[in-house]
Amino acid sequence: MQYSEGQVGRVFTVRIDDGEDFLREIQRFVTAMNIQNGTIQFLGAVRSAKIVTGPKEPVIPPSPRVEEIFGGWELLGFATIYPGEDGPSIHLHAAAGKGIRSLTGCLREKAEVYLVIEAIITEFVGISARRLPDEKTGVNLPVFDRMLP
Repeated sequence: MQYSEGQVGRVFTVRIDDGEDFLREIQRFVTAMNIQNGTIQFLGAVRSAKIVTGPKEPVIPPSPRVEEIFGGWELLGFATIYPGEDGPSIHLHAAAGKGIRSLTGCLREKAEVYLVIEAIITEFVGISARRLPDEKTGVNLPVFDRMLP
């Protein structure tokens, strides 16, 4: 187990509007505000999105199972932010629902907002972490500065 300790820095509230790409806009905001470590909580709806709902088979490295959703799905989610190889790296998971259908997973590529998505971004300071490619799993994982004995 790895970990790092820090404190809460700045807190932002953000509104992303109908037709905007949630993933692109949240990345743009985090980069513009130079947020290196933190979390994102969000709620709202998407007109369309791609969501990874797990692996096709439980093997390492995983091959992602991708679902596409269309037509106004409610969204509730959480993300982590760590420095990556190309700037702040966001790993974002959400629960999406429409009627009695629901999916949970990792939003990827594009998520077009329907009406609005509201986000609260909490910055952490003093954290020593990076999100780096992991050879064993084939995915980008957070790497922290301390190990629990």
